[in-house]
Amino acid sequence: MNPLLQLQNIQVQLGGRLILSGVSTGIRRGSMTALIGLNGSGKTTLLRAILGETRFNGTLTWRGPAGEPLPTPRIGYVPQRLTLDSRLPITVTDFLAISLQSWPILFGVRPQTRVMIDQILTQMGIPHLAKTQVARLSGGELQRVLLGLALTPHPDLLLLDEPAAGIDFRDQQRFYELIAEMNQSLGITVLLVSHELEIVGKHAHQVLCLRNGRIQQEGSPAEVLSQANLELLFGHGRILLPQPNNSGNTI
Repeated sequence: MNPLLQLQNIQVQLGGRLILSGVSTGIRRGSMTALIGLNGSGKTTLLRAILGETRFNGTLTWRGPAGEPLPTPRIGYVPQRLTLDSRLPITVTDFLAISLQSWPILFGVRPQTRVMIDQILTQMGIPHLAKTQVARLSGGELQRVLLGLALTPHPDLLLLDEPAAGIDFRDQQRFYELIAEMNQSLGITVLLVSHELEIVGKHAHQVLCLRNGRIQQEGSPAEVLSQANLELLFGHGRILLPQPNNSGNTI
């Protein structure tokens, strides 16, 4: 299968410091690819380069399903956190409408926009939050709203930068299960930055391991999340991961 995105010799230099160097890989269409590595290894910088928010040297080549050039790929993005003014009196419906319609919400939410919002919230399993103030949402609820927005319209690539950081364990598990469901049922291509190696081992098809701005290892979770690789990346110690056959804890 042709890769959706081919990265060739990506290099990023910021403030005289080389952040990424010689990053070359392919993101397979319909796959969930996890990007792992220590803080400062260049994971977020790589996402920003793909988003066009950071200048880089090298090439990004986008391809359609038949291998044809894809000049204007649609990219969905969910950040690690979104800071909102708690004094802003805006509901979830209004928050989504601001992004989904050019018509100012001061003049109301258009009927077709309201239909889209209902679909988004239902898909995310949170239709009951439509009239809730955004400032009152839990971390997990807000991330579901952002995920629903990032999936509208159907993106060619969904970028997730530690999207479940800072939310409680139960919401974190539900959030990642939802992402996996979107990947499997809708064929959404996902590039996920995560420190949750158990999640990576359970859901990812491909793992890219960054170290000092370079890809140190890439392959399936079984190949990359080996004891030797994890000790090289994170130092010595026992790390619990599900086996590829989900038989239990492991490494």
